[in-house]
Amino acid sequence: MMKLKIKSGDIVKVIAGNHKGAQGKVLGVDREKNRAIIEGVNMVSKHTKPSATSPQGGIVKKEASIHVSNLSLIDAKTKTATKVGFRMEGDSKVRFSKKSNQVI
Repeated sequence: MMKLKIKSGDIVKVIAGNHKGAQGKVLGVDREKNRAIIEGVNMVSKHTKPSATSPQGGIVKKEASIHVSNLSLIDAKTKTATKVGFRMEGDSKVRFSKKSNQVI
């Protein structure tokens, strides 16, 4: 597994693929597959059978994962896509924006 530069709760922009230009909040990250689920991006239709939780069944729209190489973090200060770096501040390792040099 490699170190990922995005975490749940980050705001990211899709920089490649069918959903290029879309922005959203990261709902979850799968570190083993290097993929992330972004709110409102890459929606797929899932056919569900009737069950106790959903007695009607039917077609449900939900988000599918996107590879992290197609995502770029949005800098809170400049509101643009930025690269992420790591540095030590005291005894803790922190992420920072390479565009604005601010801690994320």
